[in-house]
Amino acid sequence: MIKKLKIFNSDFIGLFCRAWNDMAIVPGHLEDSIINEIGSALNVPVRKSHVDVSGMYGVFSVMNSKGIIINAGPNKEVDFDYGERNILFLNDSVNAVGNDIIANDHGAMIHKEFSERSLRRIEDTLGVETIRGEMGTFTTVGSSTVVTNKGMLVNPEVKDDELELLSDLFKVPVKVGTANFGSPMLGSSIIANTEGILVGNSTTTIEIGIIDDVLS
Repeated sequence: MIKKLKIFNSDFIGLFCRAWNDMAIVPGHLEDSIINEIGSALNVPVRKSHVDVSGMYGVFSVMNSKGIIINAGPNKEVDFDYGERNILFLNDSVNAVGNDIIANDHGAMIHKEFSERSLRRIEDTLGVETIRGEMGTFTTVGSSTVVTNKGMLVNPEVKDDELELLSDLFKVPVKVGTANFGSPMLGSSIIANTEGILVGNSTTTIEIGIIDDVLS
């Protein structure tokens, strides 16, 4: 299932939600009608949270089936059920883990300026091979890419010879595309898991076709 959505009147819906195959995390003040749309499209329970004071869980958290990473901040306790995952509150000079880490259950890529200690902690928490890299010219690998256990969509700056490396790391098909009428910020524009896809409201029919083809 693929649906269009706005969150807080923004087409950049991926800023406010982090989802995987068993749950989605959203700001505690998000309206119930939007929560219901997210849960229905992705076929998961939706957890409201106040851990991140900004409510931007797409920016400040990342997860797969094995772990969840949240930016270190004033709150060091999680107020939602995250199952049996490892959990890490990460403190690093690279301070937007959702923008700077992209992961599924097979691999992860992180911003090239994460410290060696942070790389090891990220790898241990997510339980997958983790490398530093860029997505084309974007160092913010999480905000410019979206991945599930079915597929991966990368921004148009990614070269053809890089697609094979990404497919080998994440163990899924990889395609180039955009969302929200030409935006390369795919992680900020799309919320997806293996059950469904949500895209920003200004995403075009042609963009939806490519997104659906690789992530469904």
